[in-house]
Order: sequence, then structure tokens, then C-alpha cells
Amino acid sequence: MKKFFVVLAVIAVLAATVFFVGMSKPEGEIYTDYLRIHVRANSNSEEDQRVKYEVKDEAVKFITPYVKECVTKEAAMEVMGGLLPQIEKVCEKALEERGYHYGARASIRQEKFPTRVYGELTLEEGVYDALIIELGEGVGDNWWCVIYPPLCFTSASADVQYRSIIYDIINKFKNK
Repeated sequence: MKKFFVVLAVIAVLAATVFFVGMSKPEGEIYTDYLRIHVRANSNSEEDQRVKYEVKDEAVKFITPYVKECVTKEAAMEVMGGLLPQIEKVCEKALEERGYHYGARASIRQEKFPTRVYGELTLEEGVYDALIIELGEGVGDNWWCVIYPPLCFTSASADVQYRSIIYDIINKFKNK
């Protein structure tokens, strides 16, 4: 009888451990629902931070017509991957027009990001697929957003219209 209680206690401890471990998010969890965009400034100097936003506006203006046609994250990643050379050219042109000649690099890769809050949206710490645009050394603070779903492309200087894929899907079903 004593053996039975020991075995039962061991099973209870194992079950509790599995339950609590399963309830917590593992560190570095990979989030597959989002494609992020990060524009990293050359440095944290006032000039590099200012030009980062100006270059971001040009990049967003270029990317938006392509992204609005994407209905899945995979499609957005494929489209962005095919546009990397053009994205770099748009960013380099914007830099050069402002007197900066340190270049830009664009890539799509998985990176670990800290928790970020954008309005009511919280993106938890974890690993995300992201379009990374590095200006010059790319060691300054960054501007970030979400390409897919297109949640937060906004800019005071970019004359761009945005739409919600979720809203479009709901309307499609309502209008049938």
C-alpha cells in the first residue's frame, strides 16, 4: 500500500510539472502569425534618428502596394523576399537625397525581439520573422511595425491608404 502512495505521489508531481510547464511560454518562442519590419538607424545621433524616419516613410510607401495584395504571411514573406534589392535601392536613394552615403541593407530573417506594445496590440518577447532594413552600421534605435497582417503602417508624410485584411474577410462573408 505504501508503494502505491509513493507511485501516486510521483505521478501527481510529474503531472503538475507537465501542466505548469505547458502553461508557460518557452523563452524564445517562435511566433508565426506576424511578419515584422524593423528599420534600424545608423546610430543614435539626432541626425541618424531623424533620417531613419524619413527613409522609413519611403520604404513604407514602396512596400504598401505589394503588401496590400497579400492574404497570408507566407505570401507577404515571398513578396518581400523578391523585393529586397528594390527595397535597398529605395532606402539608399532616400539616404543619398538627404546627404547620407552609408548605404542600406535589407533582409528577411528570424530574430528574437523584446515585448513591444503598439496601441492595443502587444507582441510578446520571442522570435519573429522580420524584414530588417539596416541603415549604415544599423546599430541605432529602430522603428518597427507589422507588415503582415498590415496593422500599423502609418506616416504623417506618406500619402498611403491602408486596409484591414480581417475587416475585408468579415465583409466578404457578410455580403454573401
